[in-house]
Amino acid sequence: MPPSTEPFPFPREYHFPPFFTRQTNLTTHHAQLTKWSALVLAYCRHHRIFKLPLTTAAAASSSTSSTTDPLQSQSQSQSSSATDELFHNKTLNRRLSPADVREVIDFMCKEGRAEYCSPGTGQAGGDVAWIYWRSPEEWAQLIEGWVDETAQKGSVLTLYELVEGDGTLGTDIHGIDRDMLHRALQLLVKRGRAQIFGQEDSQGVKAPGDPIHRTPSIAPKSLH
Repeated sequence: MPPSTEPFPFPREYHFPPFFTRQTNLTTHHAQLTKWSALVLAYCRHHRIFKLPLTTAAAASSSTSSTTDPLQSQSQSQSSSATDELFHNKTLNRRLSPADVREVIDFMCKEGRAEYCSPGTGQAGGDVAWIYWRSPEEWAQLIEGWVDETAQKGSVLTLYELVEGDGTLGTDIHGIDRDMLHRALQLLVKRGRAQIFGQEDSQGVKAPGDPIHRTPSIAPKSLH
């Protein structure tokens, strides 16, 4: 499913200047972080942003890390342009500071709704963060549900078919970030619900079906 072309409906607090200023009262600040977390999740879901470049989001810059994967490059470009407004209300001329942006992401990490992609957390590093508007576990469940609904059990599908094929059109699976797809499939593999074949550039997956049972190898009996 492609990102929505409709403008994102920002919540009312986004239109008030204090929302962009760190609140000193602990209770008020926790409520502020909770609202920012909900906003980031809703915004990223609306625009189908899987990885949020924090420097770009905080500074409203179009600069992102380079990649050799054109699909990933397109995804990063979309997330960069889409996040220009997330932490920056141009009408109010108010912007959440880079330190406060990281605090929001740190808060989301503790809640299990975000995860840093690069080494380090918070002030220690992490320029890009996964935003879990749907977690890897939830993606795995969605893929397994789609397989059941479309009678694909036992079929072998290429990753391209899952990401861009006609079969997933109209579902959230269509257009999924490739790295997120791999993470979701690995969860299914660990449960014996899927098998991955081939090389990185042409991988296929045996659609989840009955758990895959591996017969343990039996050592030959010694001859006496």
